[in-house]
Amino acid sequence: MAAKGLIHIYTGEGKGKTTAAIGLAVRAAGWGATVLFVQFFKEDSAASGEKEFFRRAGIELIRSNCRHPIFTKGRTDEAGVKAAIRGTFDAVKARLALAEGIPGLLVLDEVMAAIRGGWLSAEEVVELLAERPAGVEVVLTGRDAPVELMQVADYVTEMLKIKHPFDTGTTARKGVEY
Repeated sequence: MAAKGLIHIYTGEGKGKTTAAIGLAVRAAGWGATVLFVQFFKEDSAASGEKEFFRRAGIELIRSNCRHPIFTKGRTDEAGVKAAIRGTFDAVKARLALAEGIPGLLVLDEVMAAIRGGWLSAEEVVELLAERPAGVEVVLTGRDAPVELMQVADYVTEMLKIKHPFDTGTTARKGVEY
């Protein structure tokens, strides 16, 4: 990875935020970087192509083991979601505080949803970014990136949805959306 770690944001309503982050993780790992990929709204048991590839490629994956309330149709354990998100974020902070094994690339997938839901604050994410070890490249994904994060980011990319199969009832497809 580069000597100076930069901050990337992939935001917007369109598909491709997580996909872009996965692509960067693969690229970094291909050059020998240690990668820590954190998924805030995925259950450990949920199947995904990236989970299988990461396991084989030696990319570390941490999942909060909770689903976003939008997908639970009113059966959300709010306290459980809050505890899972907080625990995941605290694990990332602890990992960055270690003297060894610090990732060259850190991906915080769907961190914007954790902020938008009130389980994390933009201020504490900005603080994490400011206090991270030198050289750690960071990717933040999710819709509605807060201004505070966009101000500290080096790259901000907005994915714009023009057309999407979900709009006509096509469900998520193995190998494409997961």
